[in-house]
Amino acid sequence: MNVDLSGARWFKSSRSQGGADCVEVAYLAGGLVGVRDSKNPMGPALVFAPGEWDTFTAGVADGEFVRP
Repeated sequence: MNVDLSGARWFKSSRSQGGADCVEVAYLAGGLVGVRDSKNPMGPALVFAPGEWDTFTAGVADGEFVRP
């Protein structure tokens, strides 16, 4: 999916406490959601469709992506 992110308004979680090791999120046109590494803001970003974002955030809440 090729999405123009040049006008995206990126933000970090209020729980990041100003740390540099965070992800940033941007709500995009068409319900898309962008995610990028705050340490590399010019690097690549993931773009999720609305259903994909819902599935991803549910997995995060359920601990699906926790390292063993």
